[in-house]
Amino acid sequence: MSQAMTDGAPSRDKISVVVTTFNEEANIGGCLESLLWCDEILVVDSFSTDRTPAIVEALAEKHPAMRFVQRTYFGSAAQKNWAMDQTEHPWILIFDADERCTTDLRDEIETLLGTKPDYDAYTIHRRVFFLGKIIRFSGWQNDQVVRLVRRDHGRYPNRRVHADMATSGPAPRLRNSMDHYMVDDFHEYVLRIAKYSHWGAAQGWKEGKRPGVPEVFGRAAWRFGRTYFLQGGVLDGMRGLVFCMLQAYGTYLKWSILWGWRVNEARGIAPALPTFDDNEETWQGLEELQPAE
Repeated sequence: MSQAMTDGAPSRDKISVVVTTFNEEANIGGCLESLLWCDEILVVDSFSTDRTPAIVEALAEKHPAMRFVQRTYFGSAAQKNWAMDQTEHPWILIFDADERCTTDLRDEIETLLGTKPDYDAYTIHRRVFFLGKIIRFSGWQNDQVVRLVRRDHGRYPNRRVHADMATSGPAPRLRNSMDHYMVDDFHEYVLRIAKYSHWGAAQGWKEGKRPGVPEVFGRAAWRFGRTYFLQGGVLDGMRGLVFCMLQAYGTYLKWSILWGWRVNEARGIAPALPTFDDNEETWQGLEELQPAE
């Protein structure tokens, strides 16, 4: 096991990790503990009102290479682009607070960076947990995201929610997975779905979309049918049923909110949209990048 944060420079390219947070007191400690092998840990908090800042600051006192900063949240893409620009090392790893770096993934990344990597970005599979149990199907068996990137070779597009990183070339998948504790509190997750649906509707408003029956009903029905039947959600038992219905509900909610805004637009009522990040520096460099293969 590497002791990069305590025993000096490792025999590999140095790596910075970015962790974004908001009210993650139940998760942030475990997430950071799994990342102490990195050479720099940058925690970017969105002004949490729980114990998240205190937990991070206590860990930072023991680990000098850990930094804690706060920034207004304009969406995951804007937050992560800004955070990547604040890091120091040639490779950047990106984690959310409800994710954990497994020992196998850590070893694979350290071995990779100890050689001369063939690519400038890599995709990582996420093993999704729902109320303490792995969701093996339900459309999440192939959940993967670009999270390891060489500096200046990856950038998130200007989207408020569900933005996939664009890269300068292919981003092959690593062999090992991270753990994603997606749902530990059912009530909290339902509130999260509502929040993401609102943001997704705002993105649709910004893009000029005008939903009707195919979006409000068709997309939600297809989302459930695809994840529960075609992608094996039925094999996940009761968790699969609940999980697939929640995903369909989120799709329905997003398009319904946008539909309602368009109805009110005709009545002279403007929607209450979340604030978008209009700073050009946040999105610089995207022109030369493409969605990861």
